[in-house]
Amino acid sequence: MYLSKSKYTLGLQCEKILWLDKYKKEVKEEINNDAVLDNGTDIGILAQKLFPNYKVVEFNKDLSKMIEDTKNYLKEDNINLCEASFSYNNNFCSVDILKKMGNTYELYEVKSSTHVSDVYLDDVSFQYYVLTNLGLNVIKTYVVTVDSSYVRHGDLELDKLFKFNDITETVIEKQELVKNTIDKISNYMESDKERDKDLGEYCFSPYPCPYFKYCSRHLPENNIFNIRGMQLTSKIKLYNEGKVSYEDLLDSNINNKYKQQIEFELNDLEPYINKDNIKEELDKYYYPIYYLDFESYQVAVPEFDNTNPYMQLPFQYSLHYRMSEEGELLHKEYLGESGKDPRRKLAEQLVNDIPKDSCVLAYNMAFEKMIIKHLASIYPDLSDHLMNIHDHIKDLIVPFKNRDYYCKDMLGSFSIKFVLPALFPNDPSLDYHNLNLVHKGDEASRSFLSLKNLNDEDKKTLREALLRYCELDTYAMVKIHDKLKSIIEK
Repeated sequence: MYLSKSKYTLGLQCEKILWLDKYKKEVKEEINNDAVLDNGTDIGILAQKLFPNYKVVEFNKDLSKMIEDTKNYLKEDNINLCEASFSYNNNFCSVDILKKMGNTYELYEVKSSTHVSDVYLDDVSFQYYVLTNLGLNVIKTYVVTVDSSYVRHGDLELDKLFKFNDITETVIEKQELVKNTIDKISNYMESDKERDKDLGEYCFSPYPCPYFKYCSRHLPENNIFNIRGMQLTSKIKLYNEGKVSYEDLLDSNINNKYKQQIEFELNDLEPYINKDNIKEELDKYYYPIYYLDFESYQVAVPEFDNTNPYMQLPFQYSLHYRMSEEGELLHKEYLGESGKDPRRKLAEQLVNDIPKDSCVLAYNMAFEKMIIKHLASIYPDLSDHLMNIHDHIKDLIVPFKNRDYYCKDMLGSFSIKFVLPALFPNDPSLDYHNLNLVHKGDEASRSFLSLKNLNDEDKKTLREALLRYCELDTYAMVKIHDKLKSIIEK
C-alpha cells in the first residue's frame, strides 16, 4: 500500500481508519481543524527563514515530479531544501526542511505546537526510515516547535520564537517499530472485507477518530462514552469490563456526579434544586450588576508587542447591566479592528463602561479575570481600575458547577451552552443556532481574523454577526441569573 507520513501516523493510531478511508468513506464524520491547519501553514513558512538561502521543491500533484526535482536540487554539495520529497517501497514523505552538508543530512520537522508530542516522534521516525533506506546519511533529526516563553518586543526574532528539539536518539530507536507498523498496515489493507476491531483509547488519541460513531454503532444510545467529565482511561476500563449502558453503570463504583447524570436521564427526573445554597451564592451579588463576556483569539506567531505565542488576545466584549434590581436592562459593547492590536482601546472602554466597585458577573470567571489581569500588567495607567474590576468579579457558574441546580437536559455539563437550553428549551431568542454566521467561540475567533481580508459590505455583515453573538452570551447570563432568582423566590 502507498503510505504518506500522515497515513502512517493514522495507521499507527488505528489501521482501520485507513481501511475505512478506502472502502467506507461515506460513513466518515468531518472534524474541523481549520485553525490548527492555518497556524501550521504560517509557522512552516516562517521557519524556512531560519535557514539561509533555502530553496523549495514546489508542490505538484504528480509526486514523481517532486521526487525528481528533489534529486536535482540535492546534486549540490550544500543546500537547505524545503519540502524535499522521497519515496521508498511506496512510502512517501516530504521533509519540511532538509539540510545537506556534503554527504550528511539533518532533518527538521516544523510544528506549530509548543511541545514535542509522541505523534511528532512517529512522524519524523517514518521520514528517517524512508531517507535512510534510500541511502541518505541522516545524522540529526529535529522537531522545531514554538517557544511559548518568547515575548515579542519590536521586530519578530525568529531565533527566539523557535525551539530546536533534538530527537535523533528516539528516532533511531523507533526504526524497528516503523518497519513493523508498515508491514502491519500493509497486511491489514490487503483484504476488502471489513474486520472487527474493538473500541479503545486509540479512538480518541492522539486524534479524535472520524469513524467513532460508525465503529460504536453497536452501543446503546445511552452509553459510557456519553458520561460528561469522566477520564477516557476510566471509560475504556469500564467498557472493557462490560459496563457499557447506563443501567450497567448504575451498579458500578463510579463518582456520584456521574450517577446523577445517569439517574436523571434514565428516569426523566425533575430538576434537583438546593435553594439554600443558590440563595447563599446570589446574596453575594449587589447592584449595579455588570454581566461581562470577552471574545479572544490565539495565533502561534505573536503579532504585537507584549504578546507571546498562543496568548489569548481579547478583541471584543459584551456588557449587559442593571443599575438596580428593578432597573432597565442596558447594553454596551466593544469590537476591535482586525489586523490592529485591539487591547488598548478595549481596556480604555472597559474602564469607562464599568465603574469601580461594581458587581461584575462572568460565566466561568477564570477567563475574564485572566484577560483583565493581563491588560492591567501592560497598561499601568489603567491598572488600578482594571484590577478593581478584576477583584469584584463573581462567577455565575457556581450554582451549576456545585450541582445546586441540576436537570437531565444539562447532560452532565455546567457549560453555558448546555445550561442555557436546559433552562430555556423553547426560547428562540436564546438559541445560538438562530444567529447569523457566528454561533460559537471558535467561529468568532476565525471570523475576527478574517475581517481584514473582506470588502466593506462583507466586513459590515460579519462585524454585526460578531456583535450579536457576543451580546447573546451576556444576555444569556442575565436570563440565567433571573431564572435562579425566580427559583429561590418560589
